[in-house]
Amino acid sequence: MGSRASTLLREEEIEEIKKETGFSHSQITRLYSRFTSLDKGENGTLSREDFQRIPELAINPLGDRIINAFFPEGEDQVNFRGFMRTLAHFRPIEDNEKNKDPTASEPLNSRTNKLLFAFQLYDLDRDDKISRDELLQVLRMMVGVNISDEQLGSIADRTIQEADQNGDNSISFNEFIKVLEKVDVEQKMSIRFLH
Repeated sequence: MGSRASTLLREEEIEEIKKETGFSHSQITRLYSRFTSLDKGENGTLSREDFQRIPELAINPLGDRIINAFFPEGEDQVNFRGFMRTLAHFRPIEDNEKNKDPTASEPLNSRTNKLLFAFQLYDLDRDDKISRDELLQVLRMMVGVNISDEQLGSIADRTIQEADQNGDNSISFNEFIKVLEKVDVEQKMSIRFLH
């Protein structure tokens, strides 16, 4: 039963994933092929170890944080749908998506959802705010030993001082949004997926 053929996507699943993520049919089938090539256990799910075998994630200083984003709290496996939902945050926003039905739920690749995804990479304890310690940990991951602890502390302090509007010495999601309002998040947090 562990054969690849038994885990093929059904057409209705592809349609549901298209609606949920905005990926095209061909993108979904291509990403499914990549997903199954990563699925070393051939059980229709990926583990953290499967992700760690991706060279680009292995060398990324935030690789572990990015990998963790694929897994719901307390889970150690992710299925194809969960994999696609997370990847959808990195799908570029197309011009024709900007004026969609305002009553529809916000797409996973919207500016707000991209920012929330980025915010959660910093919010290590998931308490909906970024503390100085969390900021220091992420900065240390990104720069390694190239900058002294004193310099990192100074960067963290300055960052919080500039972003913190309510004086609680941390950065809330709304404060995070405000700091990044002039940044082209839609482009910086996008991966071009082949059509």
